[in-house]
Amino acid sequence: MISRRIFASCAICAVSGFVATEVSAQGAPPAATGITRKVLSQTDGPTPGYVTIIAEVEIQAGVVAGRHSHPGIETGYVLEGSFDLPVQGRPTVTLKPGDAFQVPPETPHAGGPASASKIRLISTFVVEKGKPLATPA
Repeated sequence: MISRRIFASCAICAVSGFVATEVSAQGAPPAATGITRKVLSQTDGPTPGYVTIIAEVEIQAGVVAGRHSHPGIETGYVLEGSFDLPVQGRPTVTLKPGDAFQVPPETPHAGGPASASKIRLISTFVVEKGKPLATPA
């Protein structure tokens, strides 16, 4: 049960608007319509060539995120709402407040069906500097 939560999906990245291919991991991209994102911290590291970004994300009811991948790992935590998260090569899981998830680098994933209520998440991205934060998959 815990492993399903930990390795659920990267809905936060999908739903956070990190889907523009021209955006590099050095800057925060604009959020998609119906999605607001607040960068809480952005720091070089943990090793040379990487950047760590922590963001709070709100996804309005009815918003669906597109399939994408990241040039690094994403770890997230659900604060409010519940949603399905499909990750390539894994069964889709439903996450709820208190659940955590992690998506390996370069793994396609997306948000599940639109939620009937607002979703709020915290997500940490450790991604290669200078690469797009997310790429459509």
